[in-house]
Amino acid sequence: MTTKAIEKMHTDSPVLGVDGARGGWLVVIRRGERLAAQLLPSITEVLALPAAQIAVDMPLGLADAGQRACDVAARRLLPPGRRSSVFAPPRRYMLGCDYAAANAAGRAREGVGLSRQAWHLSPRIAELDQAVSPAAQARVAESHPELVFHRLNGWHALPRKTTAEGRQARLALLDDAGLPDARPLLAQFPGRRAKPDDVLDAVACTLTAGRRLARTAACVPDTAVLPRDSRGLAMAIWY
Repeated sequence: MTTKAIEKMHTDSPVLGVDGARGGWLVVIRRGERLAAQLLPSITEVLALPAAQIAVDMPLGLADAGQRACDVAARRLLPPGRRSSVFAPPRRYMLGCDYAAANAAGRAREGVGLSRQAWHLSPRIAELDQAVSPAAQARVAESHPELVFHRLNGWHALPRKTTAEGRQARLALLDDAGLPDARPLLAQFPGRRAKPDDVLDAVACTLTAGRRLARTAACVPDTAVLPRDSRGLAMAIWY
């Protein structure tokens, strides 16, 4: 039986792909041959939804210092032009700081500050961190859509997801992977509450969730024992 056939056997169980969007937590629900999407205000509400597996496009598990091994390994998998899509998340001591304080603390302790991109996501990272226990990681996993899409594309470079060409390429890859048509979801959210690339990222995360359910998912780092942070959370990216 092929990997795709094994994964399809599990599609009747609901799985969730989740991404942080301007309007809240964007949730794509995949069950059978159907996709549905909604925006929820809190990750607690997301985790309360009935789902066999949940994959979230957000760092889960934070280092006390230095880089996470999963981020380093993920960048190595991606084509050179796409490696910057895997950013270094805040270290645990940076949570709750404003940007100046987080950046200064990083430079003082480690000689490395924090990017503005990572700091802007810090409230959502902290929210996820507080909501997920180590035991809950059997059901809730960190994913990265660019790993998902580039795995589907044989690790060849893709156009940037924010371009029309990039969106079409990713839609085609989702089609080829056997997922329900994601196009109806792209216009579901008015204004900038959720951008088209947020939707596609969340759909890609449903593929990770389905693979975890079917036990066909891969992760980085690919080690027998995953690194854990000071809270006991595994630091791994699944795809």
